[in-house]
Amino acid sequence: MGKKKNKKVNPRKERYAKFKKDRPKVMNITSPDPSPDEIKHRQEDEMTINRFLRFSKNPFTKTIKERKAKSK
Repeated sequence: MGKKKNKKVNPRKERYAKFKKDRPKVMNITSPDPSPDEIKHRQEDEMTINRFLRFSKNPFTKTIKERKAKSK
């Protein structure tokens, strides 16, 4: 049949091929197990945040509502 042509090699690809590294397709990222002190500290932080969100008053939404009411 016909002759096979050799593919033309891109010199730029050839020059920079040494910088490309084979990377795995799937990344396995696991976080280290937290120590008991870290677990306790995290729970305390979550409790303080929840307490703040539960009992804090957010005046910003009221002022926005008041502005909208005045503009109408």
